[in-house]
Amino acid sequence: MKPSDITIEPAGEATLRSLLSLLAASGLPPEGLSDHLATALVACDNGRVIGSAALELYGASALLRSVAVAPDYQGQGLGRQLTRAAIDLARRHGVTHLYLLTETAEAFFPQFGFGPIDRADVPSQVKDSLEFTSLCPDSALAMAAPVPVK
Repeated sequence: MKPSDITIEPAGEATLRSLLSLLAASGLPPEGLSDHLATALVACDNGRVIGSAALELYGASALLRSVAVAPDYQGQGLGRQLTRAAIDLARRHGVTHLYLLTETAEAFFPQFGFGPIDRADVPSQVKDSLEFTSLCPDSALAMAAPVPVK
């Protein structure tokens, strides 16, 4: 595999099944993602979905979700590339603050400006998302970051 073989592109109906399989294999909830496919990204290696990141847009706020990389591609910076691409996408949509929930990646997200936040401080539209209301356990850490202006 050469790094040039990997592309990050918008998800779509053609990649949805593979994307949902990647999330399931990564232990991440696939529910609700198809409702936000227009703001989902996939990393592909010669047509194979090997990574993902998605946004749920709620005005000036967004939920970053579904950041996943296939096991055989981990440790190569692909998660960072996907997260940066999702932040850029959020900026293009006028988002000023990003939120997320994580059970396993609390050490990964601070490099993008994320820090822990009390769930009570999360905007109500984000708190009303499936991720917050039913998909992620109460033990998941809520994190927030401002979207940097470029």
